[in-house]
Amino acid sequence: MRGVQARKLEYAFRLILKPKEEGRGDISPFRALMTTLSGTIGTGNIAGVATAISLGGPGALFWMWLTAIVGMATKFVECTLALHFRQELPDGTMIGGPFYYLERGRKSPQLGLILGMAFAIFGIFSSFGIGNMAQANSVSLALKDTFNIPGIVSGLVLAFAVGLVVIGGIKRLGYVAGNLVPFMATLYIFAAMVVLILNYENIPGAFLLIIESALSGQAAVGGFAGATVAYAVRFGIARGVFSNEAGLGSAPIAHATAKTKHSVRQGLIAMLGPFIDTIVVCSLTGLVIVSTGAWETGKTSTSLSIYAFNSQIGYAGDLITQMSDSTVPSSKYIILPS
Repeated sequence: MRGVQARKLEYAFRLILKPKEEGRGDISPFRALMTTLSGTIGTGNIAGVATAISLGGPGALFWMWLTAIVGMATKFVECTLALHFRQELPDGTMIGGPFYYLERGRKSPQLGLILGMAFAIFGIFSSFGIGNMAQANSVSLALKDTFNIPGIVSGLVLAFAVGLVVIGGIKRLGYVAGNLVPFMATLYIFAAMVVLILNYENIPGAFLLIIESALSGQAAVGGFAGATVAYAVRFGIARGVFSNEAGLGSAPIAHATAKTKHSVRQGLIAMLGPFIDTIVVCSLTGLVIVSTGAWETGKTSTSLSIYAFNSQIGYAGDLITQMSDSTVPSSKYIILPS
Protein backbone atom coordinates (compact mmCIF):
# COMPACT_ATOMS: atom_id res chain seq x y z
CA MET A 1 0.00 0.00 0.00
CA ARG A 2 3.11 2.23 0.10
CA GLY A 3 2.06 4.01 3.27
CA VAL A 4 -1.37 5.16 2.11
CA GLN A 5 -2.20 5.90 5.76
CA ALA A 6 0.33 8.75 5.88
CA ARG A 7 0.32 9.86 2.23
CA LYS A 8 -3.43 10.31 1.89
CA LEU A 9 -4.55 11.13 5.44
CA GLU A 10 -4.85 14.88 4.86
CA TYR A 11 -6.62 14.32 1.53
CA ALA A 12 -9.09 11.94 3.19
CA PHE A 13 -10.07 14.63 5.69
CA ARG A 14 -10.61 17.08 2.83
CA LEU A 15 -12.90 14.57 1.11
CA ILE A 16 -15.35 14.37 4.02
CA LEU A 17 -15.57 18.17 4.10
CA LYS A 18 -16.74 18.36 0.49
CA PRO A 19 -20.25 19.86 0.42
CA LYS A 20 -21.70 17.24 -1.91
CA GLU A 21 -20.58 14.08 -3.69
CA GLU A 22 -22.20 13.05 -6.95
CA GLY A 23 -22.92 9.45 -7.84
CA ARG A 24 -25.23 6.54 -7.17
CA GLY A 25 -25.92 5.62 -3.59
CA ASP A 26 -28.23 6.08 -0.63
CA ILE A 27 -26.31 8.21 1.89
CA SER A 28 -23.52 10.77 1.76
CA PRO A 29 -19.88 9.67 2.20
CA PHE A 30 -19.80 11.54 5.53
CA ARG A 31 -22.86 9.71 6.85
CA ALA A 32 -21.43 6.40 5.68
CA LEU A 33 -18.35 7.13 7.81
CA MET A 34 -20.52 8.16 10.77
CA THR A 35 -22.52 4.96 10.39
CA THR A 36 -19.39 2.84 10.72
CA LEU A 37 -18.08 4.99 13.57
CA SER A 38 -21.37 4.49 15.40
CA GLY A 39 -20.45 0.82 15.51
CA THR A 40 -16.92 1.42 16.78
CA ILE A 41 -16.87 4.51 18.99
CA GLY A 42 -18.27 3.71 22.42
CA THR A 43 -17.71 0.42 24.21
CA GLY A 44 -14.32 -0.30 22.65
CA ASN A 45 -13.03 3.18 23.44
CA ILE A 46 -14.19 3.26 27.04
CA ALA A 47 -14.46 -0.27 28.40
CA GLY A 48 -12.10 -1.83 25.84
CA VAL A 49 -9.17 0.51 26.47
CA ALA A 50 -9.62 0.25 30.22
CA THR A 51 -9.66 -3.55 30.07
CA ALA A 52 -6.57 -3.64 27.85
CA ILE A 53 -4.61 -1.42 30.25
CA SER A 54 -5.79 -3.18 33.41
CA LEU A 55 -4.76 -6.60 32.04
CA GLY A 56 -1.86 -5.70 29.77
CA GLY A 57 -0.42 -2.64 31.46
CA PRO A 58 -0.07 0.83 29.87
CA GLY A 59 1.92 -0.68 26.98
CA ALA A 60 -1.29 -2.20 25.60
CA LEU A 61 -2.19 1.26 24.30
CA PHE A 62 0.97 1.30 22.16
CA TRP A 63 -0.07 -1.95 20.47
CA MET A 64 -3.54 -0.53 19.92
CA TRP A 65 -1.87 2.32 18.00
CA LEU A 66 0.03 -0.13 15.79
CA THR A 67 -3.16 -2.09 15.19
CA ALA A 68 -4.89 1.11 14.08
CA ILE A 69 -2.08 2.06 11.68
CA VAL A 70 -2.24 -1.34 9.98
CA GLY A 71 -6.02 -1.29 10.23
CA MET A 72 -6.24 1.97 8.29
CA ALA A 73 -4.75 0.26 5.23
CA THR A 74 -6.95 -2.79 5.77
CA LYS A 75 -10.11 -0.71 5.94
CA PHE A 76 -9.07 1.28 2.86
CA VAL A 77 -8.78 -1.95 0.86
CA GLU A 78 -11.96 -3.66 2.07
CA CYS A 79 -14.14 -0.57 1.61
CA THR A 80 -12.69 0.24 -1.82
CA LEU A 81 -13.51 -3.31 -2.91
CA ALA A 82 -17.01 -2.99 -1.46
CA LEU A 83 -17.68 0.09 -3.61
CA HIS A 84 -16.13 -1.46 -6.71
CA PHE A 85 -18.21 -4.66 -6.55
CA ARG A 86 -21.43 -3.27 -5.11
CA GLN A 87 -24.77 -3.91 -6.81
CA GLU A 88 -27.91 -1.87 -7.35
CA LEU A 89 -31.18 -3.51 -6.37
CA PRO A 90 -34.35 -3.12 -8.47
CA ASP A 91 -35.63 -0.40 -6.10
CA GLY A 92 -32.44 1.63 -6.62
CA THR A 93 -30.86 0.75 -3.28
CA MET A 94 -27.12 0.07 -3.32
CA ILE A 95 -25.80 -3.00 -1.51
CA GLY A 96 -22.33 -4.43 -1.10
CA GLY A 97 -19.79 -5.84 1.28
CA PRO A 98 -17.42 -8.80 1.67
CA PHE A 99 -20.03 -11.32 0.51
CA TYR A 100 -20.16 -9.48 -2.83
CA TYR A 101 -16.48 -8.86 -3.51
CA LEU A 102 -15.53 -12.34 -2.30
CA GLU A 103 -17.96 -13.80 -4.83
CA ARG A 104 -17.46 -11.43 -7.77
CA GLY A 105 -13.80 -10.58 -7.30
CA ARG A 106 -12.36 -14.07 -7.75
CA LYS A 107 -11.56 -16.02 -10.90
CA SER A 108 -13.43 -19.02 -9.52
CA PRO A 109 -17.12 -18.08 -9.10
CA GLN A 110 -17.81 -21.28 -7.19
CA LEU A 111 -15.09 -20.64 -4.61
CA GLY A 112 -16.13 -17.00 -4.37
CA LEU A 113 -19.72 -18.00 -3.70
CA ILE A 114 -18.63 -20.39 -0.95
CA LEU A 115 -16.45 -17.71 0.68
CA GLY A 116 -19.21 -15.13 0.42
CA MET A 117 -21.75 -17.45 2.01
CA ALA A 118 -19.26 -18.37 4.74
CA PHE A 119 -18.72 -14.69 5.57
CA ALA A 120 -22.47 -14.08 5.72
CA ILE A 121 -22.97 -17.03 8.08
CA PHE A 122 -20.06 -16.04 10.33
CA GLY A 123 -21.33 -12.46 10.29
CA ILE A 124 -24.70 -13.58 11.61
CA PHE A 125 -23.08 -15.47 14.49
CA SER A 126 -20.66 -12.64 15.29
CA SER A 127 -23.53 -10.15 15.44
CA PHE A 128 -24.69 -11.85 18.64
CA GLY A 129 -21.27 -11.53 20.29
CA ILE A 130 -18.98 -8.71 19.20
CA GLY A 131 -21.90 -7.06 17.42
CA ASN A 132 -24.54 -7.03 20.15
CA MET A 133 -23.86 -8.71 23.48
CA ALA A 134 -20.88 -6.59 24.53
CA GLN A 135 -22.72 -3.39 23.63
CA ALA A 136 -25.98 -4.50 25.28
CA ASN A 137 -24.13 -5.34 28.46
CA SER A 138 -22.26 -2.02 28.40
CA VAL A 139 -25.43 0.01 27.83
CA SER A 140 -27.34 -1.88 30.52
CA LEU A 141 -24.59 -1.49 33.13
CA ALA A 142 -24.11 2.19 32.35
CA LEU A 143 -27.81 3.00 32.72
CA LYS A 144 -28.11 0.90 35.88
CA ASP A 145 -25.06 2.48 37.55
CA THR A 146 -26.05 6.05 36.68
CA PHE A 147 -29.86 6.07 36.77
CA ASN A 148 -30.60 2.74 38.51
CA ILE A 149 -32.60 1.54 35.51
CA PRO A 150 -33.16 -2.25 35.54
CA GLY A 151 -31.47 -4.16 32.75
CA ILE A 152 -34.73 -5.56 31.38
CA VAL A 153 -36.14 -2.04 30.98
CA SER A 154 -33.09 -0.66 29.18
CA GLY A 155 -33.04 -3.74 26.95
CA LEU A 156 -36.67 -3.33 25.91
CA VAL A 157 -36.29 0.40 25.26
CA LEU A 158 -33.13 -0.22 23.27
CA ALA A 159 -34.81 -2.93 21.19
CA PHE A 160 -37.73 -0.62 20.42
CA ALA A 161 -35.47 2.30 19.44
CA VAL A 162 -33.31 0.09 17.24
CA GLY A 163 -36.40 -1.33 15.59
CA LEU A 164 -37.58 2.14 14.61
CA VAL A 165 -34.27 2.88 12.93
CA VAL A 166 -33.97 -0.51 11.20
CA ILE A 167 -37.42 -0.11 9.67
CA GLY A 168 -36.22 3.10 8.04
CA GLY A 169 -33.28 1.33 6.39
CA ILE A 170 -29.80 2.66 5.70
CA LYS A 171 -31.01 6.23 5.06
CA ARG A 172 -32.51 6.56 8.53
CA LEU A 173 -29.47 4.88 10.05
CA GLY A 174 -27.20 7.33 8.25
CA TYR A 175 -29.30 10.25 9.48
CA VAL A 176 -29.27 9.08 13.10
CA ALA A 177 -25.56 8.23 13.09
CA GLY A 178 -24.65 11.44 11.25
CA ASN A 179 -26.17 13.49 14.06
CA LEU A 180 -25.56 11.34 17.13
CA VAL A 181 -21.95 10.27 16.65
CA PRO A 182 -20.34 13.71 16.08
CA PHE A 183 -22.16 15.17 19.09
CA MET A 184 -21.31 12.39 21.55
CA ALA A 185 -17.74 12.02 20.27
CA THR A 186 -17.15 15.76 20.61
CA LEU A 187 -18.58 15.77 24.12
CA TYR A 188 -16.40 12.84 25.18
CA ILE A 189 -13.26 14.31 23.58
CA PHE A 190 -13.92 17.63 25.33
CA ALA A 191 -14.21 15.91 28.72
CA ALA A 192 -11.00 13.94 28.10
CA MET A 193 -9.15 17.10 27.08
CA VAL A 194 -10.26 18.84 30.29
CA VAL A 195 -8.89 15.96 32.36
CA LEU A 196 -5.59 15.99 30.46
CA ILE A 197 -5.25 19.76 30.86
CA LEU A 198 -5.74 19.37 34.60
CA ASN A 199 -2.97 16.73 34.57
CA TYR A 200 -0.73 18.26 31.90
CA GLU A 201 2.40 17.75 33.99
CA ASN A 202 1.81 13.98 33.96
CA ILE A 203 1.34 13.63 30.19
CA PRO A 204 5.05 13.29 29.21
CA GLY A 205 5.50 10.65 31.90
CA ALA A 206 2.39 8.84 30.70
CA PHE A 207 3.73 8.64 27.14
CA LEU A 208 7.09 7.39 28.43
CA LEU A 209 5.41 4.76 30.59
CA ILE A 210 3.31 3.56 27.64
CA ILE A 211 6.37 3.14 25.40
CA GLU A 212 8.53 1.50 28.07
CA SER A 213 5.71 -0.83 29.09
CA ALA A 214 5.11 -1.87 25.48
CA LEU A 215 8.74 -2.81 24.89
CA SER A 216 9.96 -4.02 28.27
CA GLY A 217 6.81 -5.01 30.14
CA GLN A 218 5.05 -3.20 32.95
CA ALA A 219 3.22 -5.13 35.63
CA ALA A 220 -0.46 -4.50 35.92
CA VAL A 221 -1.97 -4.06 39.36
CA GLY A 222 -0.74 -6.78 41.69
CA GLY A 223 1.90 -7.94 39.21
CA PHE A 224 -0.35 -10.42 37.46
CA ALA A 225 -1.19 -10.88 33.76
CA GLY A 226 0.13 -7.55 32.47
CA ALA A 227 3.66 -8.13 33.77
CA THR A 228 4.99 -9.24 30.39
CA VAL A 229 5.24 -7.76 26.93
CA ALA A 230 3.25 -10.72 25.61
CA TYR A 231 0.16 -9.65 27.54
CA ALA A 232 0.54 -6.04 26.44
CA VAL A 233 0.67 -7.22 22.82
CA ARG A 234 -2.19 -9.68 23.27
CA PHE A 235 -4.66 -7.33 24.93
CA GLY A 236 -3.56 -4.28 22.93
CA ILE A 237 -4.11 -5.95 19.56
CA ALA A 238 -7.31 -7.74 20.63
CA ARG A 239 -8.91 -4.60 22.02
CA GLY A 240 -7.63 -2.53 19.11
CA VAL A 241 -9.37 -4.76 16.58
CA PHE A 242 -12.49 -4.89 18.75
CA SER A 243 -12.55 -1.10 18.85
CA ASN A 244 -11.89 -0.12 15.21
CA GLU A 245 -13.17 -3.34 13.52
CA ALA A 246 -10.60 -3.05 10.72
CA GLY A 247 -10.71 -6.18 8.58
CA LEU A 248 -13.85 -7.60 10.17
CA GLY A 249 -16.03 -6.77 7.18
CA SER A 250 -18.73 -4.69 8.88
CA ALA A 251 -17.61 -1.26 7.63
CA PRO A 252 -17.73 -2.16 3.90
CA ILE A 253 -21.44 -2.94 4.20
CA ALA A 254 -22.18 0.66 5.22
CA HIS A 255 -19.66 2.33 2.92
CA ALA A 256 -21.03 0.42 -0.08
CA THR A 257 -24.19 2.55 0.15
CA ALA A 258 -22.34 5.88 -0.13
CA LYS A 259 -23.16 8.34 -2.92
CA THR A 260 -19.95 8.46 -4.91
CA LYS A 261 -18.52 7.76 -8.35
CA HIS A 262 -15.07 6.93 -6.99
CA SER A 263 -14.55 3.76 -4.97
CA VAL A 264 -10.99 4.77 -4.01
CA ARG A 265 -12.17 8.08 -2.59
CA GLN A 266 -14.68 6.35 -0.37
CA GLY A 267 -11.98 3.88 0.64
CA LEU A 268 -9.84 6.81 1.79
CA ILE A 269 -12.76 8.20 3.79
CA ALA A 270 -13.28 4.77 5.36
CA MET A 271 -9.60 4.78 6.31
CA LEU A 272 -10.34 7.62 8.73
CA GLY A 273 -12.41 5.25 10.87
CA PRO A 274 -9.51 3.52 12.70
CA PHE A 275 -7.68 6.87 12.93
CA ILE A 276 -10.56 8.66 14.65
CA ASP A 277 -11.60 5.66 16.72
CA THR A 278 -8.22 4.42 17.97
CA ILE A 279 -5.53 7.04 17.34
CA VAL A 280 -7.75 9.85 18.67
CA VAL A 281 -10.49 8.59 21.00
CA CYS A 282 -8.79 5.47 22.41
CA SER A 283 -5.59 7.45 22.96
CA LEU A 284 -7.46 10.07 24.96
CA THR A 285 -9.07 7.40 27.14
CA GLY A 286 -5.73 5.66 27.68
CA LEU A 287 -3.90 8.89 28.52
CA VAL A 288 -6.64 9.85 30.98
CA ILE A 289 -6.36 6.47 32.73
CA VAL A 290 -2.54 6.47 32.83
CA SER A 291 -1.95 10.17 33.63
CA THR A 292 -4.40 10.14 36.55
CA GLY A 293 -2.90 6.95 37.98
CA ALA A 294 -6.31 5.28 37.85
CA TRP A 295 -4.84 2.19 36.17
CA GLU A 296 -3.17 1.28 39.49
CA THR A 297 -6.44 1.12 41.45
CA GLY A 298 -7.34 -2.45 40.48
CA LYS A 299 -10.50 -1.42 38.67
CA THR A 300 -11.23 -2.62 35.15
CA SER A 301 -13.57 -2.12 32.20
CA THR A 302 -16.05 0.78 32.29
CA SER A 303 -15.60 1.31 36.03
CA LEU A 304 -11.91 2.13 35.49
CA SER A 305 -12.66 4.77 32.87
CA ILE A 306 -15.42 6.27 35.00
CA TYR A 307 -13.12 6.40 38.02
CA ALA A 308 -10.41 8.20 36.02
CA PHE A 309 -12.81 10.89 34.79
CA ASN A 310 -14.70 11.15 38.07
CA SER A 311 -11.49 11.67 40.05
CA GLN A 312 -10.76 14.86 38.12
CA ILE A 313 -14.03 16.48 37.06
CA GLY A 314 -16.49 14.86 39.44
CA TYR A 315 -20.01 13.87 38.51
CA ALA A 316 -19.76 15.58 35.11
CA GLY A 317 -17.08 13.09 34.10
CA ASP A 318 -19.18 10.22 35.40
CA LEU A 319 -22.24 11.39 33.47
CA ILE A 320 -20.42 12.06 30.17
CA THR A 321 -18.63 8.70 30.30
CA GLN A 322 -21.84 6.85 31.05
CA MET A 323 -23.72 8.69 28.30
CA SER A 324 -21.00 7.93 25.75
CA ASP A 325 -20.87 4.31 26.81
CA SER A 326 -24.64 3.87 26.63
CA THR A 327 -25.70 6.06 23.70
CA VAL A 328 -23.20 5.51 20.87
CA PRO A 329 -22.85 1.70 21.24
CA SER A 330 -26.62 1.42 20.76
CA SER A 331 -26.18 2.21 17.06
CA LYS A 332 -23.99 -0.83 16.56
CA TYR A 333 -26.97 -3.15 16.73
CA ILE A 334 -28.37 -1.59 13.59
CA ILE A 335 -25.54 -1.98 11.06
CA LEU A 336 -25.82 -5.69 10.23
CA PRO A 337 -29.63 -5.92 10.43
CA SER A 338 -29.95 -2.90 8.10
